[in-house]
Amino acid sequence: SGKTNNALFRRLLSTEGKNSSSSSSNGASKSNDLNLKLKYAKTRAGTGNPEGVEKGIEGGAAGMSMIPRGPVSWPALGLVAVAAASAVAYYKIERERRLEQAMGKIVSTGKPAIGGPWSLIDLDGNLVTNKSFEGKWTLLYFGFARCPDICPSEMVKVGKVMDTLKKEHPEIADNIVPLFVSVDPARDSLKALKEYAKDFHPSYIFLTGSPEQVQQMAKKYRVYVSKADETEDGDYLVDHSIVIYFHDDTGDLADCFTQSMRPSDVMEKVIERMTFVPTF
Repeated sequence: SGKTNNALFRRLLSTEGKNSSSSSSNGASKSNDLNLKLKYAKTRAGTGNPEGVEKGIEGGAAGMSMIPRGPVSWPALGLVAVAAASAVAYYKIERERRLEQAMGKIVSTGKPAIGGPWSLIDLDGNLVTNKSFEGKWTLLYFGFARCPDICPSEMVKVGKVMDTLKKEHPEIADNIVPLFVSVDPARDSLKALKEYAKDFHPSYIFLTGSPEQVQQMAKKYRVYVSKADETEDGDYLVDHSIVIYFHDDTGDLADCFTQSMRPSDVMEKVIERMTFVPTF
């Protein structure tokens, strides 16, 4: 029985030793698994930097900081401003592009849906109608004499087109008449327009009329006209469509040119339209 007791005692010791060894092994395995998970975990910023994670846990401040950064910097704000300005510019260009496409569809599908008969007076007080220019091609622009920048810019553009055509294609230039129609007849008297005309190309013909006449013509050409920035003393600006309408020698609309087009672009289109020979 003494031998039996000794054998049982040795078995118990052996079993405890194995359990202890197994428990120690399992603990080490779980610890290794946890370290592996931490090692390859991604940070909040999505960097997935294993070195940073280890240092953040074991090294305290030496690791990657999980504290959010400070306020937005000036360079970042500058980038936002540039992006916003680009978006606005893109919107304007896209709007003009769509307008050109719409006009192109109108022109290319038979009788133009804009334009029509009209009657105004020139700087000498003579009655002028759309029939007055049959046999000539016309570049028609709606504006007003007190316009600070856009109208002068568009009219100078047409002047450059006329000068270049005169040098390179004189036969074409001789068949084109630029027209300016005032959308501010209340202030653009004949005297005011005569002074205004001195600053622009000599081939321009300036036209005005009664408010009703101008309104009717603007409506036929779908020109948007509205008072803007009116002051206490009655002064104001005029918001209006910025389009140059190009008519053929029969008075039909041949094309239109928006503000974004350069003089060279306009000249190219003018030559293309005036030299086009249809094939049947």
